[in-house]
Amino acid sequence: MLDRVNDQNELASVRYFANDLEILRPGRCVRCAVSGQLIALEDLRYWNAERQEAYASAEFALQRWQALQGGDG
Repeated sequence: MLDRVNDQNELASVRYFANDLEILRPGRCVRCAVSGQLIALEDLRYWNAERQEAYASAEFALQRWQALQGGDG
């Protein structure tokens, strides 16, 4: 994962699909919807196509899913 972004142009704009993604605006990374961490595009593995959110890890994806279900685990 990345530590910081030097320029807003480094943030990519991405459209997420169930099994794929489309880069709408080139960049090096996206932000995790839960932690705010930067995720290099080559490291991006977890996202929610319905909510159009990226997650830095499976744990963050689960945490977000649980929050949306109204539970905490």
